[in-house]
Amino acid sequence: MDKKYTIKDIAKLAGVSKGTVDRVLHKRGKVSPAALDKVNEVLKVIDYEPNLIARNLKNNKIYRICIVLPDPKIDTYWHPCLSGIDDAVKEFKAYNLIIETFYFNPEKKKSFLKTNKEVLELSPDAVLLTPLFHKETVDVIEEYNSLNIIVNTFNNQVESSFVKSFVGQDLFRSGRVAAKLIDSITGTGQIAIVHIDETYKNAIHMQEKEKGFRNYFDEKENSPYTIITLKLKNPNVELSCNTFLNENPEVTGIFVTTSKSYQIAKVISEFKGKKIRVVGYDLIDENVTYLNQGVIDFMIHQNQKRQAYLGITSLVEHFLFQNEIPKMIFLPIDIVNAENAEYYIE
Repeated sequence: MDKKYTIKDIAKLAGVSKGTVDRVLHKRGKVSPAALDKVNEVLKVIDYEPNLIARNLKNNKIYRICIVLPDPKIDTYWHPCLSGIDDAVKEFKAYNLIIETFYFNPEKKKSFLKTNKEVLELSPDAVLLTPLFHKETVDVIEEYNSLNIIVNTFNNQVESSFVKSFVGQDLFRSGRVAAKLIDSITGTGQIAIVHIDETYKNAIHMQEKEKGFRNYFDEKENSPYTIITLKLKNPNVELSCNTFLNENPEVTGIFVTTSKSYQIAKVISEFKGKKIRVVGYDLIDENVTYLNQGVIDFMIHQNQKRQAYLGITSLVEHFLFQNEIPKMIFLPIDIVNAENAEYYIE
């Protein structure tokens, strides 16, 4: 039925007072079993749904949600997240919400811990967290949980039973997709899995991508490839990569597990007479330049803007509408090349 029933309407249909209906709807005060049955029967027939937004506004409850984000000025990969956050803020600006963003240096664990300490002192209702450092993230999540603060994560998964929801890609599966792409454009030789600028043991996202990548080739019979792992750190990434390629002339493909494929592409572009296939992540400007030049063959777009937006809205809808927060929200694994890149860039 399209009719919007008021408490007065329900009372009339049930043959009880408005006060009785109010007590049933809000589960307060005493109601006789007979009156309760009458009201519930009417609610069932009219398929009544309470106006949860109006109720929350009436209660004057202000919900505070804090986003803990790597500083986009330091790593531009995170810049699209700001648009996703802004979209969510605009969408729910009419309601009793405080949505705040706190930044940390993605290269420094101490900065991550300091920022989370500032957020903890605010005692928010929920936190949307980017878990770059696995061990430190687990520790701060436990602190949030001890204060009954809901924690959602996005972009990277973390092993903690206290995380309410994760938004992002299936990183293991994205590693398999990258392997399939390399396999389809290479043919034979040596393939390097390249991790740049993060401590591998403390970076679950790199581990999961590598596991998926290797799993794909492990399942292939008589694979013509040899797969090795290379870990590089700035400021010596380009020099180390150049040395590695000169010492390993059989390399025909490279899979970069972070957004820094452009650093590898720059080195490869200077190698004359040799084609090395490259698959990496994320449509930051430097990567797109090499994608359009044909040095990078494919990028996997992780849609960080959408991740941030969904991470916030799932919390907002939980508070305003009492919706259950989904345990996992997996985004599509979008494959981008020079032919379709412009459709993904805002």
